[in-house]
Amino acid sequence: MSFPGGAGPLRKADLEAAIAHLRSRWAWIAAFGLFCSVLGLVALALVNATTLASVYLIAIFIILVGGSEIVIGFNSHIWSNRIVLVLLGLLYVVVGSFALANPLTGAAGFTLFLGASLFATGVLRIFFGAKLPHGPSGYVIFAGVITTLLGLLILFGWPENSVFVLGLFLGVDLLFYGASWVVFGLSLRRS
Repeated sequence: MSFPGGAGPLRKADLEAAIAHLRSRWAWIAAFGLFCSVLGLVALALVNATTLASVYLIAIFIILVGGSEIVIGFNSHIWSNRIVLVLLGLLYVVVGSFALANPLTGAAGFTLFLGASLFATGVLRIFFGAKLPHGPSGYVIFAGVITTLLGLLILFGWPENSVFVLGLFLGVDLLFYGASWVVFGLSLRRS
């Protein structure tokens, strides 16, 4: 096994040294995990507000990306690239601005996009999982079925579920992300 970027082979001694280094920081790692889990619980308790905060943040990011596309487009040396990049950037800015001005409608749009994306991803996982060798294919197909069902659940509940889906996903993600860091920190302490 090698480090990413071709930094050479990963030696067992290097891995043991890294774990020993982290072991002395187990409490900080577990505290970080606890902090993330608490944020996840807060996000779940305030799921509607978390959804609105997510919409605002996504909209701001979309506007920033759109502005960057416009700048890149104006600096393009090929005229056809310039037009496409500027128009795409303007579309991003308009969509982001619309979501900022109408956060509930933005939440509905982002939720619809999320549901459709999960559905499509799940179907593709099932399709490609069926082409894998028998051993790992079951796990990939199972993950695909779960993702497809989650996408369908969102799509069938849309647009009524738009006020809480983004906040719910963020809260659950933070909760489990934090829990994984807590478990990692505590396992470092025991080893």
